[in-house]
Amino acid sequence: DHNTTLVGFAVTGGVFGEGIDLKGEKLIGVIVVGVGLPGISVERDLIKTHFSESGNGFEYAYQFPGMNNVLQTAGRLIRSEEDRGIICLIDSRFTEQRYRRLLPAHWRPVIVNSECLEQAVDDFWVNFEQ
Repeated sequence: DHNTTLVGFAVTGGVFGEGIDLKGEKLIGVIVVGVGLPGISVERDLIKTHFSESGNGFEYAYQFPGMNNVLQTAGRLIRSEEDRGIICLIDSRFTEQRYRRLLPAHWRPVIVNSECLEQAVDDFWVNFEQ
C-alpha cells in the first residue's frame, strides 16, 4: 500500500544483516549511522600492531571491517539491478578521503546538513524518476 509508511530500525550486524530479502519497493532507503567500526578487542589490537609496521594497522584492524559492515548494510537495499533506493550515511567521517575512497565508485555522495536533508532526498527521487 503506497499510502502507508513503514520505518524499521536495525543494528548493523544483527539479525537484519542476513536472511532478509526486501525486494522492489519494500525497502527504498537505508540510514547508516557511524562508520561501523568493530569494538576494541585483544584480537583487533594484535591485528593493528601487526600491520602497523606498514602504516596500515588501524585500517586493517578497524576501518576496513567497519566499512565492510556499512557496505553489507547498504546491500540490504540494493539486492539486484532492478532495486533502487537512497542510502544516507550519517557521520562526518564519511566526508574524509580515507572513508570516501572505500565507497563504491558508482555511488554519488552528496554532503548535506539537517537543514537541507529533506530537499536532498526529494532531489534524489526526482532525478531518479527522470
